Amino acid sequence: MPSIKFNDLGLMDYQQAWDLQESLFSALMESKVKAETDHKEPPAGTLLFVEHPHVFTLGKSGVPENLLVNEAFLQSKGATLYKINRGGDITYHGPGQIVGYPILNLDAFKIGVREYIFRMETAVIQTLKSFDVDAGRLDGATGVWLDADIPGKSRKICAIGVRTSRGVTMHGFAFNVNTDLSFYNLINPCGFTDKGVTSLEKELGHKTEFQDVKDKLLAAFLKEFEADISA
Repeated sequence: MPSIKFNDLGLMDYQQAWDLQESLFSALMESKVKAETDHKEPPAGTLLFVEHPHVFTLGKSGVPENLLVNEAFLQSKGATLYKINRGGDITYHGPGQIVGYPILNLDAFKIGVREYIFRMETAVIQTLKSFDVDAGRLDGATGVWLDADIPGKSRKICAIGVRTSRGVTMHGFAFNVNTDLSFYNLINPCGFTDKGVTSLEKELGHKTEFQDVKDKLLAAFLKEFEADISA
């Protein structure tokens, strides 16, 4: 069973967390190459949980026009914008949202990128199920959705955007728990103009104990990846 390191970073500036990701990504890449050379078991990697202050991120294939306001307006809202090296379009991160950054060596799990994303989605779906919220997938789109097959009602509760290089991952998922959804009015989330966004708070009609959701999500993630946490 692969053993991963886990760190809950709490509330952290986006750039600081990105720098940490890059550092862990580079170190894992070096460790993986060394393990291959020495014919040893490859290292598995690290999972980070974090909350960010209000920030929008635009993926490398994103369309700038999906940000519906200028950066001066973002500043007036206390938000920032970063153009980053993950896949996907524009999304929002903010307080009350669990952002997960798995910096993983997929070889250690014997899976490819598609299976990796599928398992992340499943972990979130199972977490929502524990709160009696029925979620699933939308054909042709990543992430976790509610009422995915009902035109006009489909809404995303968790966005996913990843970067992989030689089987090592970074970036990850953003799960809306007690999130201020008004910030999504400033963008076409993930490039969609005909889909909504939601949060666990909105679906349940009340705020949820944030730590409880994190605990359930971590357990679901470890189960889906058949992993444990290393000391």
